Amino acid sequence: MNNFQSIWLVTLGIGLTGCGDAIEHGVSDQIGHGEAAEVESARGIHGGRLLIDEDFVLELLIFETGVPPEFRVWVTDHGSPIAPKDVNLAVTLTRLGAIKDEIGFRQQGDFLRGDAVIYEPHSFVVTIEARHAGQTHRWQYDNFEGRTRIGPDVAQAFGLETEMAGSATIMDTVAVYGRVVPNTEMVRVISARFDGVIQSVNVSIGDTVRKGQTLATVESNESLKSYPITAPIGGLVTERLANPGEQTAGRQLFTITDNSMVWVELAIFPSNRMAVHPGAAVVVQAPDGAVQREGVIDRLNTAVEADQSVLARVVLDNPDGALLPGMYLSGEIQVAEHTVALAVKRSGLQAFRDFTVVYAQIGDEYEVRMLELGRQDGQWIEVLGGLAPGTRYVTTNSYLIKADIEKSGASHDH
Repeated sequence: MNNFQSIWLVTLGIGLTGCGDAIEHGVSDQIGHGEAAEVESARGIHGGRLLIDEDFVLELLIFETGVPPEFRVWVTDHGSPIAPKDVNLAVTLTRLGAIKDEIGFRQQGDFLRGDAVIYEPHSFVVTIEARHAGQTHRWQYDNFEGRTRIGPDVAQAFGLETEMAGSATIMDTVAVYGRVVPNTEMVRVISARFDGVIQSVNVSIGDTVRKGQTLATVESNESLKSYPITAPIGGLVTERLANPGEQTAGRQLFTITDNSMVWVELAIFPSNRMAVHPGAAVVVQAPDGAVQREGVIDRLNTAVEADQSVLARVVLDNPDGALLPGMYLSGEIQVAEHTVALAVKRSGLQAFRDFTVVYAQIGDEYEVRMLELGRQDGQWIEVLGGLAPGTRYVTTNSYLIKADIEKSGASHDH
């Protein structure tokens, strides 16, 4: 064994780390000629992992500069390069769920080049078999990334919830802003039936009254008899223009507004005008998110406002009175819907390296799935790649899995 190889063998005591969080580190099922093959996390001159079996050294690299990730391999024996054509090499990647990727190799220049893309995540058990000069060299090691194990009891304590990835309906929406206004069909302006002197007034602005309740008493100028003015509807007294001793004089005395049903006027700007139609579903909410309501566009005004918007009216039930006239709201109007073959809930998304991911669950193990994304709405996001239909993934509290994985501090291994 030469000095170069002896230096690398010193690193055997170092625990193996994969691309990310490894559940188990170490060497298993290693078979070489003469003695067990040795797996190291040491690096070769090309930046790849060194695999050593006595004087036979293989450097395995995941190369992805300008190409999709692929394996490249350089081999030496007794410190001298071996011609790629003289080595028969096969690599098997065993992924979570016992999925196997078989990688073959062909010569390219002074190295062997893998014939398959090493797709993300780079998380697998790596099994290597190299044949040269009548000898067979084998290595196996764990190369795990973004993976952790969480038992059922802990998962329940964490509040982890999962669903199966499948089809979903994604809504196209238009963001809008507006405010609550009184429903003019539920406003009553009240005058005296017979003119006379106001003898008493029983309510003030802001009082809530019931239908038939006495608002004031008037003495008729003609009959000199007193009669009550009563509330024609229940609601809130929003105007009082009557005081004792005044003449009614045919004028407005009270206004009662029933806010149990209100209007929301939403501004639709020119870029979205053609997409919005009566009957479209809409969700509105207060700026702090404390009040949220669902409804439909009742009608669109025919006149354009000063800012060139058109007002769309939404009629909303308001039994709790939470929607107050004058309140500003934001909203989303549904203008189209699309059924997609595969989608995940936005609540399950996390950031991992430069990817948006979900965490797939297989048994007690959880592992990242890097997603290629498409259409999205407030609840769902379309998946174009990176996740197989029917995969069970975490939808609630996925950040806890991310935190558990990040505790390892392991890095992406090439």
